[in-house]
Amino acid sequence: MKRLFILPAVAVALSLAACGGSDNKTTTTTGETAATESTPVETVPGIENVELSNTIAVEGNDQMKFDKELLRVKAGETVELTLKNVGSLPKESMGHNFVILKPGVDVPTFGSEAVAAVDNDYIPKSSLSSIVAHTKLLGPGEEDKITFTLEKGVYPFLCSFPGHFGIMQGKIVAE
Repeated sequence: MKRLFILPAVAVALSLAACGGSDNKTTTTTGETAATESTPVETVPGIENVELSNTIAVEGNDQMKFDKELLRVKAGETVELTLKNVGSLPKESMGHNFVILKPGVDVPTFGSEAVAAVDNDYIPKSSLSSIVAHTKLLGPGEEDKITFTLEKGVYPFLCSFPGHFGIMQGKIVAE
């Protein structure tokens, strides 16, 4: 009687291992090869709908939002970005800046460090090596223009004013 239960259990286990294991390994290997040879490391949903431009205007408002969360630029060429604070609340309570981080930088960690950098417009000196470029901190009606060049990759950007980075962030895709 024990044989009747053991034999089907072994058969099912072997068939599942034979069918599932082989296909998963093939798919994973193929996916990794394709990603390293022909596609960017990180795919950004919706990037195909974003206009390629190295002259960019971004607005920050009193609802703690940028008007653009996804930007697309030509890699290796100068980018000119203008940030305007279109809000009306005072800089001390609703200031905005635009900080471009290097690929792979952990946004929450950077945002936490920025909170303590009140004396440097919320740009932490300990993290300067993680920053590609940044605007100054802007009050209502103010604007700032920065120029920079990016190599191919995906760069996170954010507002480093305390509490803003959680929702005021996005990505720049340089291609």
